[in-house]
Amino acid sequence: MTGKRIVLVGAGSAQFGLGTLADILMSNVLKECTIVLHDINPDSLEVVRKACQMAIEEKKLGVSLEATTSRPEAFKGADFVIISIEIGSRFKLWEQDYEIPRKYGNKQIFGENGGPGGLFHALRIIPPIIEICKDVEKICPNAWVINFSNPMSRICLAARKKFAKKVKFVGLCHEIGFVELYLPEMLNTSYSNLQFKGAGLNHFGVLLEVKYKDTGKDAYPDVRKKAIPYFEKVRMSNDLKYGIDKSLSLITQILRTYNYLPYTHDTHFGEYIQWAWEVADLKACREFYNYYKLVTLDEPKGLKRIIEGKKPAKLWLRPPGERVIPIIEGIVTDSKQPELSVNVPNDSIIDNLPQDIVVECPATVDKNGVHGVKVGPMPSGLAGLMRNQATVQELCAEAAITASKQKALEALLADPTVDSVSSAQKMLDEILKLQKEYLGYLS
Repeated sequence: MTGKRIVLVGAGSAQFGLGTLADILMSNVLKECTIVLHDINPDSLEVVRKACQMAIEEKKLGVSLEATTSRPEAFKGADFVIISIEIGSRFKLWEQDYEIPRKYGNKQIFGENGGPGGLFHALRIIPPIIEICKDVEKICPNAWVINFSNPMSRICLAARKKFAKKVKFVGLCHEIGFVELYLPEMLNTSYSNLQFKGAGLNHFGVLLEVKYKDTGKDAYPDVRKKAIPYFEKVRMSNDLKYGIDKSLSLITQILRTYNYLPYTHDTHFGEYIQWAWEVADLKACREFYNYYKLVTLDEPKGLKRIIEGKKPAKLWLRPPGERVIPIIEGIVTDSKQPELSVNVPNDSIIDNLPQDIVVECPATVDKNGVHGVKVGPMPSGLAGLMRNQATVQELCAEAAITASKQKALEALLADPTVDSVSSAQKMLDEILKLQKEYLGYLS
């Protein structure tokens, strides 16, 4: 159980780095591991290193800590490589991804993972992640690569297409965890009494089954009866226990139309649907973005205050609710544990979606890694929406891997949220000019 080398790529991010570090430092299974912090920004890396070192000393822990800006140095002997990176000025670029398409008439509602904004985001971030994976293949080929970066499906698909099975790559997202905020109260039972299964694409999945464990009874009739009035109450509430993202109008429309409940919010689910702008809570979507930006930008400042004031590590040393460290523990201990949600190649997991895309699905974990669990077919109407995205994601990955502006345009024109050839060409040309530093490789 000892001696595992866990590398955090993008460790300078206070949001990602500290949450993952907290889980590692609190793990009994990994109590003698080596944590390697890696980031290209030496200043932010040093802040996180100091905070981690303070916690190790305060708690008298047996883990070893390294920090380096050198990727080859970080990857030497690695067992696990966890990626959470962004490229450039995160929110400046994100706002360009959102505003430029809208300038040319596109009605995308968020601009991070789907639609034109999701394409531009993916084209920036896929190449550096491919470079990271090249180093994994060369330096630590037996390591598991666990990705948190968005756009999740497109990154995972590009890694799959570029490396096939040469790099052990899985994507993790916490979206399905939001059901814990509302299902127990909605159904008037404990979270521990609920058994559920969700699947689809990342940020575009639904709950396929919900059951009561104590009776074995199907809980979906109750979900279909109670969800819409419950979410309307949540939207009007000031109670922050539900989270700041209260964009739930599209989600209830999906339930009305397709009879299945998404496990995310309008902000994410609506990025993939051409009519989302008509029913999504656009005001709540922007409020969530503004809040998320404010909190994210303030986190490094808060961390510096903790270090400078020598405040106790307990102020940040708390589990973030992510599953990456429990999954690593499961691989190390051969736990055979179930996991609610991972992103892996389809390979017959969802019958009526293309087999060469990446899907989000339940999984099991053992000494051989992470294994998607077969869920059968998606409901036919939802499968139709998802098949639209399969083509877009295929073209996006191809554009990034082949450095093709033509394929990027084809990806835009295949996207159901794009309804104009001239607008697609104009928005692509302007983004390529604005983001030349990151997208200049496309030709």
